[in-house]
Amino acid sequence: MNHLSRLMSQQAGVAGAAGHVLAVPLGSTEQHGPHLPLTTDADIANALVTGLASARADVIAAPVLPYGASGEHEDFPGTLSIGEIALELLLVELGRSASLTYGRLLFVSAHGGNARAVRQAVARLRSENHDVRAWSPDWRGDAHAGRMETSLMLHLAVERVQIERAIAGNISPVTELMAPMRSGGVVAVSENGVLGDPAGASAAEGEQLLATAIGELSDWVARWLRMEATA
Repeated sequence: MNHLSRLMSQQAGVAGAAGHVLAVPLGSTEQHGPHLPLTTDADIANALVTGLASARADVIAAPVLPYGASGEHEDFPGTLSIGEIALELLLVELGRSASLTYGRLLFVSAHGGNARAVRQAVARLRSENHDVRAWSPDWRGDAHAGRMETSLMLHLAVERVQIERAIAGNISPVTELMAPMRSGGVVAVSENGVLGDPAGASAAEGEQLLATAIGELSDWVARWLRMEATA
């Protein structure tokens, strides 16, 4: 598996010249209820990119960016947010730097709060003629620290999950919660920070969720590269 942590400068240059994609995992450091670690989003993003680089020889995995735009979680201890403005600027500068070696750059974000900053950074980089894309998983389940993320972490790092402390939070559809969260943050709709219910989570489910997402991501990259090859 190709990872920047295992490459020397010359090797990175060879990969860039060969047209490899640099994939950067974007996460966050924020509360994930009373049972999941603060680095849950970063851990998941890193696993997605690691899996992608294992599946495709033309992808280089970059180290994870563990901080994001998490202001909606700031009422909970341990949350470390750099905000949307700083995140956008960071990604723009990172993209400009990465383009000196790699012709293609992919941001893989596992934190929904990063979405606007990522979208704006990608638009700015593309306006400067950098070949940049962004992708985020759709777990098709509860929004935050519920069954999906709990299953994923039970698979990735069971020793860091305090499953005995897992309890349901607000189980209303996230679309109904957006307005009060915009004005008062997550704490306004969920006292324990959970949006969903972790009941029924399992490592087996997490393994399957991750495998499916990596497969979807790999197929998406294949379509991107095919489209460019025929353009």
